[in-house]
Amino acid sequence: MDYLKDLNPQQLEAATTTEGYVRVVAGAGSGKTKTLTARYLYLVDQLGISTANILCVTFTNKAAAEMKKRIRRTLPDQDLGRITTFHGFCVGLLKEDCHVVQYPTTFIVLDEEDKEAMLRTVFEDLGITSRDLTVKEAIDHIGWRKGGRGYVKTLIGSPEKLLTLSSEAATLKDKVMYRYFYEQRKCYGLDFDDLIYFALYILEQDKDTREKWQNRLEYIMVDEFQDIDKDQYSLADILSGYHKNLFVVGDPDQTIYTWRGADVKFILEFDSRHENVKTIYLNTNYRSVPQILTASNALIDKNRERLKKQLTAVRPDARKPLYFHAKTGQLEADWITANMRAIHEGGVPYSDMGVLYRAHYVSRAVEESLIRNKIPYVLYSGVEFYKRKEIKDVLCYLRMIYSGDDVSFLRTVNEPRRGVGRTRISALKEFSALNQCSLYEALKTNLETELFRRCRAKDYVRLIEKYRAIFDGMDLTDLLAGILNESGYEDMLRSCGEEERLDNLAELKQAIYDFERKAGEEVTLGNYLDHAALFTNMDQTEKAQAVKLMTIHAAKGLEFPVVFLCGMSEGIFPGKRANTRERLEEERRLCYVAFTRAKDRLYLSDAAGTNYDGSFRYPSRFLFNAEKENVEYAVPLDPDLEERAMEQIRKTEDLSSRPEQPSDLVGKRVLHPVFGEGTVIGIPRGQEGVIIQFDTIVTPRTFGPTAKITYLA
Repeated sequence: MDYLKDLNPQQLEAATTTEGYVRVVAGAGSGKTKTLTARYLYLVDQLGISTANILCVTFTNKAAAEMKKRIRRTLPDQDLGRITTFHGFCVGLLKEDCHVVQYPTTFIVLDEEDKEAMLRTVFEDLGITSRDLTVKEAIDHIGWRKGGRGYVKTLIGSPEKLLTLSSEAATLKDKVMYRYFYEQRKCYGLDFDDLIYFALYILEQDKDTREKWQNRLEYIMVDEFQDIDKDQYSLADILSGYHKNLFVVGDPDQTIYTWRGADVKFILEFDSRHENVKTIYLNTNYRSVPQILTASNALIDKNRERLKKQLTAVRPDARKPLYFHAKTGQLEADWITANMRAIHEGGVPYSDMGVLYRAHYVSRAVEESLIRNKIPYVLYSGVEFYKRKEIKDVLCYLRMIYSGDDVSFLRTVNEPRRGVGRTRISALKEFSALNQCSLYEALKTNLETELFRRCRAKDYVRLIEKYRAIFDGMDLTDLLAGILNESGYEDMLRSCGEEERLDNLAELKQAIYDFERKAGEEVTLGNYLDHAALFTNMDQTEKAQAVKLMTIHAAKGLEFPVVFLCGMSEGIFPGKRANTRERLEEERRLCYVAFTRAKDRLYLSDAAGTNYDGSFRYPSRFLFNAEKENVEYAVPLDPDLEERAMEQIRKTEDLSSRPEQPSDLVGKRVLHPVFGEGTVIGIPRGQEGVIIQFDTIVTPRTFGPTAKITYLA
């Protein structure tokens, strides 16, 4: 039993407590995976339980693979197929029991690209353009309509019925949804949402199937329980309904996925929802030095929705987290890279360093400083700033004004859509080849032909020609603002709800402003395009010894000897959308996750200035939440700045103290005495009530808490 020897008393208790409902509250770096692995081995190796009768659910395939790898060291010949994700388990259940809903075992699982391709076919068949509806809007609509799970009975019906529902639908979104269902039904395709919803439907509707799985799964373990949604919770609860051996592991202080359905209450209230629950705390942290944990404990203790605990360190004392308040974003970035270089010269490889931030756009200044200082880096869970689609699109607009090359033309002429599709592009290419001219010149020559009079190509030419005539006398920031506004590009992103891309454009505006300010009289459009090209063309082939850049969400589950947490400003982290206590507490949990990724050294930084809405950038409240005595200040904060920051934070804390309404109403069908039937599509921000999309009305309506609305079963 070597796998039990290295466990501390709390880990050992968790690994050997096999019966009943068990909740393990496992703090960051407390050996959660080690404990889960030991428990699985104990069940099989010591108690003799068959692996076929144990279900262990992890949240990622990577985590499942890591756990299998550890277990195979002791049990090399065992079938570990039920160490899997929720979706992986549901595929197995459906392969065995999809006959209950008259589906063949040869059903296919649709990925995101499959969904988009299917919807593009639907759009083409129904004659829908992006002016009417975007694919993203359709996917979002289908997703929340599926959230109620009542759709399963409709989807498993006859294809002809789905076509009828599509033709009779009162709204365009529902027309597309039912036609998408038809395309799914034709090929027996199930997307990721369907896997769990179908499994639940079968378990809830078919007693024999439910009892078979309940009897088979004698022990169920669920990892990362703080991040499960209501459907995953229901699945675990149903499957454990006979043997009642449900072992859940998680940390409510690390619940950071409520935006995709996670609810911290599932782990907080586990003991009140189940009988005779045993709770075990894993509070010994093996990852971080004591000073990092002291700041982390102080930070998270400001949250109300949590199980009180204090992480304790086993590692020796080291340096406190170091904080730097910079005057500008570039100075913040340069401070980060200067510390990186000094640490590296002290013998720490760049690959041991991670730069974390709340959103991708924050990385721009750091990327530029890394490039200037020739420090290798790799950006995870996203593309490098100047390679992001929206940034390249806008730079190509600038290039169209400056040079009019074919690459920029093809990227911008139909972005936003102006009806210049494949047929018209093919005609331009043919004309260009015959007349030895650029595609843009070909378009200008052919604007009055029958082929191009029927599209909005004239608008594009008018925009380019206007700014070609005046850009020499304009500030680059004004030029960019004019293009974004008059091209419709910014409006397109706004109408599609592409908030992260809008944030990236705002960061580009800041980058151009910074460039103008530094370059002085040498500022020209050509100079700036050359400047940007240096960043986009950097050779990034050698990544073995590279700094890692990523969002905090992407860093969940990872650790680094050295962590730089940048952009610690109000309005960035926490973001402006954190306008309720629940959202603010999630942001604080996210900051706690960032702190606890660091093993040896933690660097915190922010920059003065203004946010994109004009508000002043104060240091983040999370810095103050960690308590001043727990953080070393590289430069003392100006007392007046600190006082104004605290006053601003107090005001926003008061505004956000009102609890947020539950979101489980979204997707519910309702009946109004005048408007008829509809569906709840949202909760009005900052007030009580619901937003409803009625079947017979094009736009939604917002209702207060006293409205006469009947919720349908």
